[in-house]
Amino acid sequence: MSCQRIRDWVEYWDGDCYISFSGGKDSTVLLDLVKNKCGYDYIPAVFIDTGLEYPELKEFAYARADEILRPKKTFVEVLKDYGYPIISKENALKIFEICTTKSEKLKNIRLYGDDRGTVGKLPEKWKYLLNAPFKISSKCCDVMKKSPAHFYERKTGFKPIIGTLAEESFLRRKTWERQGCNAFLATRPTSTPLSFWTEQDILTYIIQENLEIASVYGEIKLDDTERYYTTGEHRTGCIFCGFGCHLEKEPNRFQRLKETHPKLWNYCINGGEYNEDGIWQPNVQGLGMGKVLDYINVNYKKDEES
Repeated sequence: MSCQRIRDWVEYWDGDCYISFSGGKDSTVLLDLVKNKCGYDYIPAVFIDTGLEYPELKEFAYARADEILRPKKTFVEVLKDYGYPIISKENALKIFEICTTKSEKLKNIRLYGDDRGTVGKLPEKWKYLLNAPFKISSKCCDVMKKSPAHFYERKTGFKPIIGTLAEESFLRRKTWERQGCNAFLATRPTSTPLSFWTEQDILTYIIQENLEIASVYGEIKLDDTERYYTTGEHRTGCIFCGFGCHLEKEPNRFQRLKETHPKLWNYCINGGEYNEDGIWQPNVQGLGMGKVLDYINVNYKKDEES
């Protein structure tokens, strides 16, 4: 079914497409489907080097990508300009809008909801973050990933094939339910032919096809319930991203980072300073995420160190 979605997409755009390749296990499966199963080996795999990937993942992606893109801003600049990514994209955006919008109507919707009830409202449990000593936003993904991709699409006219799964987030599921795998008529036409796959489907395909994946995932094994799991990282997005970290069981992503990449952990957690407006932000010593994680009560050390 995914191969048919890919063929429909490539034929519709006369081959003017590209693979959005992150180096992760999902996009590795997508790469194999497009280039090997469907035979479109001429379609370029494009990797966006944000500087936020695990070193092992970056090395893996560089060895397989046909083109490399880079954002115009650094992650430090994004944090200073917009804020830290925590809780979720949806709620970080709402917090950012409440704190920055000049529209009283939008601000009231984000604080109290609209005539349909609580639609668009920031949940009460996160309102304490409006008083945080640091900025919060969801802008990092827009600046670091989406902006380079959009520039590439405008320059080439190519349309993206993306390896996202609907089960990964509420927004992705709703988008898939509304547009399907191939959004031909969307403002930004995109193909997401793996939308209906589950993570178990991804891991099963990797095993059955004997695909190599980035070493940061570790090995793929079966648990007591005959379900596949990775012995290393489960997801490999941006290393320093705080979205969803409050929901993770320990050892969470930051505790694992301390064990596997202590220098990166040190840069992530330590450093930081207050600017002239009294806002916490990164400095030359580090990102200062420790203060942010302390504020939302997320442990980033070993239990005995906490």
